[in-house]
Amino acid sequence: MVRLKDRYLLVNIIYSDVPAGQQSKGASAGAVPDLLVYNQPTTGELRPQLLLKSIRAEVAALFGDCGAGAIDRSLQVKYLSTATSTFILRISRSHYRLVWAALSFMHHVPVRNGRPCIFRVVRVSGTIRKVEEEAVRRAKLLILAAKREMAGKSSGALDALLRGKDDARNLTMVVDPDDDSEPENGSAMNDG
Repeated sequence: MVRLKDRYLLVNIIYSDVPAGQQSKGASAGAVPDLLVYNQPTTGELRPQLLLKSIRAEVAALFGDCGAGAIDRSLQVKYLSTATSTFILRISRSHYRLVWAALSFMHHVPVRNGRPCIFRVVRVSGTIRKVEEEAVRRAKLLILAAKREMAGKSSGALDALLRGKDDARNLTMVVDPDDDSEPENGSAMNDG
């Protein structure tokens, strides 16, 4: 019997527009940390079905019918949190790069009058457990960085968002090294 192998993508929605009234005010009393301005909650109108529809449309626009057909059956939203602007996608191992590319080209939240944003893939793994652990770890680091920024100890929001100084690991995109993904040259692996 053949085991179906999937990849799980942890994606953060980062808002690139700064609403009026939330411009950088420094660490003054009552000011929202810059880090939280970029990591705002997503509108409650965003549903998994809307997200899937927009990803499929973007894959079809980029890769045509072949790409759309390749991801049609295996693409699934496993988790969506509008509070943390985070979601987890499941896709077949051989086609996760198509979805990743489509997310890179999406620039708005897929709702009516959606805000401009960046869909940032921060973790790719073969198991959902590792992706969930990474989501929890990143949420904790975000809270610590926001507290540090409010105390005036941080050098900047983007520095904390992208690098995560003095934290366990960098907040850059992580591909699980333990995954048994296909080699770069495209030849098939023998998975006994």
